[in-house]
Amino acid sequence: MATAVTETKHDPNNGESPDHEDKKTDRIVQDDKVELQDTDAWDKLGYSFPTWRKWQILGVVFLIQISMNLNASMYANGVGGISEKFGITKQAARIPQMTFLVAYAFGCELWAPWSEEYGRWPIQQLSLFLVNIWQIPCALSKNYETYVICRFLGGLSTAGGSVTLGVLADMWEPDEQEYAVAFLVLSSVGGSVVGAIAGGFVEHNLSLPWIFWIQLIVGGAVQLTHLLCNPETRSTILLDREAKRRRETGEDPNIYGPNEIRGRKLTKKQFWTIFSRPFYMFFTEPIVLWLSLLSGFSDALIFTFLQSFQPVYEQWGFGTIGVSLAFIPLLIGYILSYLSYLPSIHHFRKIRRRSPGKLQPEVRLWWLLFLAPLETIGMLGFAWTSLGPDYGIPWIATMVFSCMVGIANYAIYQSSIDYQTAAYGPYAASATGGNDLARDFLAGIAALYSAPMYENIPGRPLEYASTILACLAFCVTIPIYVVYKKGPEIRAKSTFAQSLDKSREVAKEKRRKSSVTGLKQGDGEHLEKV
Repeated sequence: MATAVTETKHDPNNGESPDHEDKKTDRIVQDDKVELQDTDAWDKLGYSFPTWRKWQILGVVFLIQISMNLNASMYANGVGGISEKFGITKQAARIPQMTFLVAYAFGCELWAPWSEEYGRWPIQQLSLFLVNIWQIPCALSKNYETYVICRFLGGLSTAGGSVTLGVLADMWEPDEQEYAVAFLVLSSVGGSVVGAIAGGFVEHNLSLPWIFWIQLIVGGAVQLTHLLCNPETRSTILLDREAKRRRETGEDPNIYGPNEIRGRKLTKKQFWTIFSRPFYMFFTEPIVLWLSLLSGFSDALIFTFLQSFQPVYEQWGFGTIGVSLAFIPLLIGYILSYLSYLPSIHHFRKIRRRSPGKLQPEVRLWWLLFLAPLETIGMLGFAWTSLGPDYGIPWIATMVFSCMVGIANYAIYQSSIDYQTAAYGPYAASATGGNDLARDFLAGIAALYSAPMYENIPGRPLEYASTILACLAFCVTIPIYVVYKKGPEIRAKSTFAQSLDKSREVAKEKRRKSSVTGLKQGDGEHLEKV
């Protein structure tokens, strides 16, 4: 069977698909079968969805992110009950929380290739279903080992940021997606805090199994919402459907979708390329490494807080519910940070539309330059207001500083994701995959060291532990300023970054020409009828 290539585009990946895509950039013709490409049916793809539809889909993805991160954090409220029920130490009872987060870090990358191959919708449905299923053995558990195994499987079953960001990328092109990224990041960081707040009420009012039943109820509701409200957004799947429709209607009997003509089979080499690229970029790209470690450290801070808030606020007589409500300032910080980004996004978007190519990707880090120091200031302030009521310090003082930490934590994740999307173009999914890997992995490790850290440091453990974190925060935020100033020079030495957007620019030009041709044809048809 002969294969003819009728169109050629620049392929920066040397035959390997960029951004988790298993398709070359050439149109394939096999005998009488012609491949339908995105430029041939742009109006059928997620990019052409009405604005309200895009945000409705993103709203459901927002709920999925909340659900996933609630699963990660709510377990902390069951540590005491598990320790008491099975006669183990609290440190041992935290191991299932660690296994969930570490497995989550790798699960995100494992699910991504399949979402590119078979579509976002079935993969998210399958992921949600499996995560929900693993809640049941935990709720009914009669032994500690069940928690370790099922929590690990639950984390591995979670199709996290790599897939949810993929849904976003299916509907907005990189230069148009900042508002959507900012919104989705709010759910990613906010979900952990929502879990901590809700977990306190569950722990206080219900028995241990309800920690997991609540997660199942939330997960089931989110899965049902996704089932009923969200369509498929993956372009190759939509092109397959459009090609089939055209054949059935007789509009174009020779047209076939990408998967129909190329086949769905994902080879071992392709799977390994897709799966390993985030790890390769993490260790070989300085920008990815620095920003990922910074983002990971910030996320680990939040999971450290999950353990530190109880001893800190017990000084003011806070009970279980009071400690859970103490997380509200973090949530407020996230919302304030999100709102603070909107003016800068609007400003820089206007400049890009007026003068395309004028702004470097580093401009997406600009607002972070001002918000990042709040992490160090917030941790240091939280440390020494943790002295408690014996020193005449009101509890609200600690919350002011934890709110600052929330502002910085959101800003770090938002800017790092937004910048890597702009800086690495077709490799953005792999770059941000390293970011997610670091966040979840370091958060998992934090679940083990945070409680001993706040209990075992001699002298003033509460104050010294947070001061150590403040010093670390200062160190890890320094690269932000280096990347902002030296980013263009660093990217100039990167093979990945240098391939930025070449294929996308060709695609844009093709769409422009296709639109002009379509317009002329439409005018011709109109004149014929007249």
